[in-house]
Amino acid sequence: MRESVRQTLADYTAATDSFDLAALAACFAPDGVLRFDGSEPLTGPDEIRAGLAAQLSGPRDPGRRMPTHVRHYVSSIRFAAVSADRAEVSSYFAVHTDVGRDHWGRYRDVLVPGADRWLFASRRIKVDGFAPGSLMAP
Repeated sequence: MRESVRQTLADYTAATDSFDLAALAACFAPDGVLRFDGSEPLTGPDEIRAGLAAQLSGPRDPGRRMPTHVRHYVSSIRFAAVSADRAEVSSYFAVHTDVGRDHWGRYRDVLVPGADRWLFASRRIKVDGFAPGSLMAP
């Protein structure tokens, strides 16, 4: 079970790095919630995909470009509570883009078993900081 949870964490990270919003949204349960601290939550794969697409295509500050590469590094994966139908997991992340280390923070997750893999019931993302010149800052 723990390896299946880790696989979902890795699938989400790979989808994020490649801007594959369909694969990212597929990591969530039908009523799964994605919440960035300070933003309204997105609920369900369709809303998650649409909400993230809108953020990517929204207006950007003049002179600020989209990154040509994104690499998420996830560490210190800690299972806080585990049962047959629920896993509570916390981890840290650091994201590198064209500018080097771009931003970093914490994930707080609850995963539940799906038909063939574990899925996010909720993922809360807390960004702790942005580097000067971050390509991903709000």
